[in-house]
Amino acid sequence: MRIFIIKEFLQIFRDTRSMIILFGIPIVQVLLFGFALKNEMKDVHIAILDNSKDVYSQEISRKIISSDFFILNKYLQSADEIETVFQEGKVREVLVFEPHFGRELMANGKAGIHIITDASDPNSANIVYAYTQSIINAYLKEINKMPQEMALIKPQTMMRYNKELKSVYMFVPGVITIILMLVSAMMTSISITREKELGTMEVLLVSPVKPWQIIIGKVVPYVLLSFISAVIILLISYFVFEMPFSGSLLLLMSVTLLFVVLALSLGVFISTVSKTQQVAMLLSMFALLLPTILLSGFIFPIKNMPLILQWTSHLMPTKWFVIIVQNIIIKGNGFEIIWKEVMIILGMTLFFIALSIRKFNIRLDD
Repeated sequence: MRIFIIKEFLQIFRDTRSMIILFGIPIVQVLLFGFALKNEMKDVHIAILDNSKDVYSQEISRKIISSDFFILNKYLQSADEIETVFQEGKVREVLVFEPHFGRELMANGKAGIHIITDASDPNSANIVYAYTQSIINAYLKEINKMPQEMALIKPQTMMRYNKELKSVYMFVPGVITIILMLVSAMMTSISITREKELGTMEVLLVSPVKPWQIIIGKVVPYVLLSFISAVIILLISYFVFEMPFSGSLLLLMSVTLLFVVLALSLGVFISTVSKTQQVAMLLSMFALLLPTILLSGFIFPIKNMPLILQWTSHLMPTKWFVIIVQNIIIKGNGFEIIWKEVMIILGMTLFFIALSIRKFNIRLDD
């Protein structure tokens, strides 16, 4: 076993592609996900059609433009330009002030502002609208001249765990899960099929090494290397994206190691049912990539999915690992909170290891 594991390490280190997959791809992906995938909107181009041109409409326009969220693209002269400016594709929102805006606001206490957003991307449209509405509400509070004796209810909002609403808090656990699942499973899925293609499987078959020893010997090097890759991802998350670590680092590392073993056992199982490296890689990508992204819950809320997909998500180990990482890193919870999810991952790990050993066929004609 010792010689077999050393041989596997040497084979990995001599393969440049394997080293790139193990260490290069995770670093690039976590940086891309961290910088590119954001819920926050910034520098949104807007246009303004001011039919009033009084002090109040101009002051609201100035407050909106001076915020960090919006950039004025142009002032429109008529409503006929609205469709054209949207068709150009750069403007995401048009503000239309009704005629005599300030006079209506002072005389009747209300005036109309039409907020027209480009809803081709519904999520972005909702965020842009919320930003605009927030600025307008803040301005209304400034000019509110209600009598002192009238009480006003001022709700105070407190954001737990993510006061600044940084999207990196949501994406880092998901990115860690995706990278570990895909990289670990992909590397092990091609390990046994590579032995078959190169003809070295014959040497293993005539050796005294048993099938379970071959599988363990294949997995051990990737356990260590994938764990190092996970540590690198966590370091990047902490130092580059300033991701806080509120919980136990030892607990996080232990559960991460368990998940790495699970991902590797999945990869070994795929390799036992694949005849070529291409087939193994395709199965790893298509059987794990889409379910990991769609059903893990880190991008799309599982509660909003159809009932059958909610039940299907229970079969995805990535769902449970995302819950664990979020609880440890963001909320600072301990084992007493996440023990059920840990037991589920442990059960899945033992199941796939046993299935891989049973499925492994020592005959070359498989």
